[in-house]
Amino acid sequence: MAERQTGCELTHPGTWQQVNPSASVTQPNHMNFVVLTIFPQMFAPFWDHGIVRRAIENKKIFASAVSIRNFAGNRHQVTDDRPYGGGSGMVMKPEPLAAAIRDASQTLSGAKTVLLTPQGRVFNQKMARELAALTGLILVCGRYEGVDERICHDLIDYEISIGDYVLTGGELAAMIVIDAVTRLIPGALGGEDAAEKDSFSDGLLEHAHYTRPENFEGQEVPEVLLSGHHQEIEKWRLESSLMRTLLKRPDLLQEKILTRRERDVLKKWCLEIEKILDLHQGEKKWI
Repeated sequence: MAERQTGCELTHPGTWQQVNPSASVTQPNHMNFVVLTIFPQMFAPFWDHGIVRRAIENKKIFASAVSIRNFAGNRHQVTDDRPYGGGSGMVMKPEPLAAAIRDASQTLSGAKTVLLTPQGRVFNQKMARELAALTGLILVCGRYEGVDERICHDLIDYEISIGDYVLTGGELAAMIVIDAVTRLIPGALGGEDAAEKDSFSDGLLEHAHYTRPENFEGQEVPEVLLSGHHQEIEKWRLESSLMRTLLKRPDLLQEKILTRRERDVLKKWCLEIEKILDLHQGEKKWI
């Protein structure tokens, strides 16, 4: 029987409460994550590695995975059943899910409940910042063909999708959300401004990176990065970021509100391109 990243068939009718980037937002000093899943053992290695582990050790985040089976209320801990109306696969039963969500909500007062589902709003960096402004998240990982629709009506605050493809369950999606949000918690990363320089944080892809050796198979590190001239390095990084975004993700530039510096760089490029086109037009070098 095929299993899928699962969710409700209809998007939750409630509206997403977006954080206004221009408004003053109080960033919490830590974040509480509770994951509801039928496979809590999947999260043990996730908690034990990288930035997530360090954030847990430094008490920047508190994280736990709770088995939905504990709330099944039957000897065999059954959490799924056949769908009404027939069809293939199984559907996650509402009673265990409702009990697990309510128990987690009592533990984390004020936390928002998220269902990982293909029907949800597509996750991105902007949404990660919105979630990082909260104090707690309860992440519900579905399985099989979906969760009972009635769970979505009163118990789910947000529905999130990580993309238009099928997974075997919501666990990997939950890990992605946790990782992205954790990076934005103050003190979770080594540098205080490290998260702000990541790709998408300012609507652009991040600039190119180089490390030792200076020469790799005939390819040199850009000279400006070796100069020690911080102003010129920042200028190079901005242009590198804009160039990468223009070539790889031009859609981001169409959506972004450009700063004056960014507009000036793009205008300079436009003038240079126009000069090249005028030169070729005058010499009739068209193919």
